[in-house]
Amino acid sequence: MTPEETRAAGRLTARAIAGAVTYIEQTHRGIASRPFGLTGPVSAPVRLVHDAVSHTVYVTVRAAMLSAGLAASELLTAVARSRPAEPAGSTAAGNVTLAALNAAIGHRLQQEDNPLAITMAVRVGGRDVPLRRGALGAAFPAATGRLAVFLHGLTETEDAWRLHARRHYDDPRVCYGTRLADDFGYTAVYLRYNTGLHVSENGRGLARLLTDLAGAWPATVDEVLLVGHSMGGLVARSGCHYGYESGAPWVPLVRHVVCLGTPHLGAPLEQGAGYVGWALAKLAETRSLAALVNGRSVGIKDLRFGYLVDDDWRDCDPDACLRDHRTDLALLPAANHYVISATLAGDPDSPTGRLFGDLLVLPASASGRHPRGQHIPFPVDNRRHFGGLHHFHLLNHPDVYNAIRTWLGRAPE
Repeated sequence: MTPEETRAAGRLTARAIAGAVTYIEQTHRGIASRPFGLTGPVSAPVRLVHDAVSHTVYVTVRAAMLSAGLAASELLTAVARSRPAEPAGSTAAGNVTLAALNAAIGHRLQQEDNPLAITMAVRVGGRDVPLRRGALGAAFPAATGRLAVFLHGLTETEDAWRLHARRHYDDPRVCYGTRLADDFGYTAVYLRYNTGLHVSENGRGLARLLTDLAGAWPATVDEVLLVGHSMGGLVARSGCHYGYESGAPWVPLVRHVVCLGTPHLGAPLEQGAGYVGWALAKLAETRSLAALVNGRSVGIKDLRFGYLVDDDWRDCDPDACLRDHRTDLALLPAANHYVISATLAGDPDSPTGRLFGDLLVLPASASGRHPRGQHIPFPVDNRRHFGGLHHFHLLNHPDVYNAIRTWLGRAPE
């Protein structure tokens, strides 16, 4: 990590430890308030002494923890300055760690202008590629006019698209991007972004990035294919919406949008987390746990119902209101839209298929169909389901690619 990243990580750790002391204090107070509340005014003097003493102890412990953590952070920063350093995201392990951190609290990192916050960018070889013609030409020496832009899902990185490549192809480099290049002449462009931000924020960022990318691309851009896994599919749809609204020049070039395991109508785990946080907040003893559960990023909370635009979440407290505010957005008119779902069970209508889906997304949500009438008009012929696969198999699986290849091969020019 760079010295700046080292300092930011140290301070973040110190604050997390101090925050843990705060959660313990709040739980302590919540538990103590129950007997004090039952005894009423009789216990008031005892309660005053108890609260004063316990608060003093917690303040002292919290201050000591925070001071020690900040001191250690400065010490580690000094050590980092004395030796050559690379950005945290330049190694595979650092990139994954950074992605997980941003998924959890990425919205707060961005608000604080923390150097650990990920900025949406084109990535090659573990580094951001500036959207300038010279830099893009060096990063993509065989650039063609057909772009296949890949958007990863929550907690993932641009490297996720090569998952299980060695198992499937005996070659760690083979993925959808390389196969699309061989079969159709696409140039694969992999993005990394902060999955802790609102999907709509990343959608607007995608619209801006594609405008700059198309304008600086070494070849004339003739066609754009968007491929999104999980949250990436929502970001792709959101980006198309904002690009269409603003009249972005790349929008008419989008021929295909492929969504793999995307929770178009929401993800059950996030819906469950929302109810857990709501229930924990009802009791004083568990209110601190509710604050901990509800501290997850706004990006994760957008997955509850598949939010795409600002109006879906604006003026709505997601921790208090568990009702769906999703806006039904039209699909991009000139593009072909394809969706792929999966279930652990071979039969999606089996109890296991209906209950667990692909572990994270149910097939009805991934295909935009809901039993209570919510519906996204993906053409029937553009939907595929695979049994016996889990959510992350969809990142790089031969059967999934064959479905994509068939769709692209039959699409009219």
